[in-house]
Amino acid sequence: MSLSIKEGAFLLGDAHYSHLRPQLEGFLQDIKSCKLKPTQLILLGDIFDALFGGVPITKEVNKNIINLINDISTKIEVIYLEGNHDFNLKNIFPNVKIFTISKQPVECNYKNKKVFIAHGDIESPVMYKVYTAIVRDKFVLFLLNILNNLSGNKIIMRLNDYLSKKEDCNKFTNFNEFIIRRLSGNYKCDYFIEGHFHQNKSVKFDDFIYTNLASFACNQRYFTVKSSQELELLEEIYLKGDVYGT
Repeated sequence: MSLSIKEGAFLLGDAHYSHLRPQLEGFLQDIKSCKLKPTQLILLGDIFDALFGGVPITKEVNKNIINLINDISTKIEVIYLEGNHDFNLKNIFPNVKIFTISKQPVECNYKNKKVFIAHGDIESPVMYKVYTAIVRDKFVLFLLNILNNLSGNKIIMRLNDYLSKKEDCNKFTNFNEFIIRRLSGNYKCDYFIEGHFHQNKSVKFDDFIYTNLASFACNQRYFTVKSSQELELLEEIYLKGDVYGT
């Protein structure tokens, strides 16, 4: 499926929403109330710290954000690229265009420009690919749900606490060199946009401009699509902490 990106679309990645990182709720409330008016909302994965389709407790603890995204999706187009913390989402977000890891990067067009978007855990080592296949397996999630229920939800609650306390804002040493090795020669496009690494950096390839988004969890940054006449496709917008309670 090829998508059209609209000027004025909002892109956001790696919010890692949890009870310890509640800032996403205020941002989505502002979109729902039209205080913020994106033409589209593009979510580049890991929006939640833990949301697994097939494990109902992860849906329950995230219900406020789920409801907001579903409400927004009835008004504007919402595109959601599954990450490594949020997957098997089709039944959770019925009106949202969901793209699993196997469908990424997603090819988009914007004013005759070709744009690839991804969460960021593509082009990964073999063992990581094996891991992602296992954790997304419906039978594995079925067993996890049973074990979690038998534990009185302690498994998922401990996982949530662990993930909420992880440091998501570390600098990736030699990031530019890593990205060049990872993507060189693999893609023909004008822009390549992804999250996952939380670095808020751009890298100029011979054929395209690569952008790694900042993590919303780190500093409440999101990005909006502007005219393709500019060298950079995205404009960074920083929501100050006093707006959303940081």
